[in-house]
Amino acid sequence: MAKDQETKIHELKDKIKKFCDDREWDQFHGAKELATALIIESAELLEHFRWKNEKEVEQLLKDENKREEIGDEMADILYFLIRMAQKYDIDLSEALERKMKKNDKKYPVEKAKGSSKKYNEF
Repeated sequence: MAKDQETKIHELKDKIKKFCDDREWDQFHGAKELATALIIESAELLEHFRWKNEKEVEQLLKDENKREEIGDEMADILYFLIRMAQKYDIDLSEALERKMKKNDKKYPVEKAKGSSKKYNEF
């Protein structure tokens, strides 16, 4: 079984591309459809936590069946994110690095440390 520390993003892109190519799904995977699927899967993940307090969430994550269901939803999110990046040639590592630099400017440690305020509230 693949592990995070052993897997490269380009390998995931190749695996997802082959999966979709084998099924001729390109026709269904426009940017809007992939973005829509991504948000739907995100909502399905959130559904597991709706109306639960922190203690209930902690217990939920200790239940192996629920943990697997949550992992499945997270995998669906990752699948659609990677599929969109693969299809539209977006380098996720570059995009993340660029965004982290922007976030570093928006949320300097001296202002953001220990705070949940949005950057425009500092």
